[in-house]
Amino acid sequence: MSQAATQEKPLAAKVALVTGASRGIGLAVAKSLASMGAKISVCARDRQRLDVAAADLERSGACVLALPADVSHTAEIAPLVEKTERSLGPIEILVNNAGIGVFGPIQDASEANWDAVLDTNLKSVFLLSRAVAPGMISRRAGHIVNISSLAGRNAFAGGGIYCASKWGLLGLTECMAEDLRPFGIRVSAVCPGSVATDFSPHSTKDPKKMLQPEDVAHAASMSLTQAPQSFISEVLLRPTQKP
Repeated sequence: MSQAATQEKPLAAKVALVTGASRGIGLAVAKSLASMGAKISVCARDRQRLDVAAADLERSGACVLALPADVSHTAEIAPLVEKTERSLGPIEILVNNAGIGVFGPIQDASEANWDAVLDTNLKSVFLLSRAVAPGMISRRAGHIVNISSLAGRNAFAGGGIYCASKWGLLGLTECMAEDLRPFGIRVSAVCPGSVATDFSPHSTKDPKKMLQPEDVAHAASMSLTQAPQSFISEVLLRPTQKP
C-alpha cells in the first residue's frame, strides 16, 4: 500500500469490534473507523436496530458484520469474538461502548438497577477485553478504547450507580493499560460530557450546545492513529459552550 493510501486509510484491513453500535456514539465510532479503512464488527442487543445500523454502514461502503449480543452475559462473549475473527480476521481494535444509565436518588435504587448498570458498563468491558487480550498479546499489537464519561470523575445528585460504574471503568482502564503495554497493546479511555443522544433525557439542556456522537467518535479515532511509541491514555471531552 502506498504512503498516500496509508495516510488516507490509516486503519486499512484492520478489524475493529464496536459494542453498543446500533445507534448514538457506538454507530458514530463504527462509521468513523470504517471511513479510515477498518473492517467493522458491530454488536448490540436490539437485532432490528443493529440491522438498520449495519445497512447504513454498508451503504457507505464499509465492510461490516452485525452480531446481536448482550455483552454483559459471559456466555455471549466467546461466540461474538469467534464469529468476528472467523469472518473478518483477528480483532486488532476493541471499542467498549455499550452502556446504560439509571438515575435517581441512591435510596430509591434497587439491586436490579445496580446489577444492570454495573454489568453493562463495567463487567462487559472486563469480559470482552479479557477475551481479545490473548490474541493481541500473541501478535504484540492492539488497541482497546473504553468509552467512559466525565461522570467517572464528577459526582452529581442522582448519579450514584452510573458514576460508580464509570469511576470503576476508569480504574479498570488504567490498570489494563499497565498490564498490556509491555505487549504493545494500548488502552485508552474517552470521557465525554453530555452527548446529544437518546441515552438519557436532557430536557434542560440545549442539544445544539451539547457534544455530538461524532465528537466522541473523532476522539476515539484520533487515539488509534498515534505513533507506535506513544498512546493517549485518557481524553476529557467537553463542549465549547455549556449547554
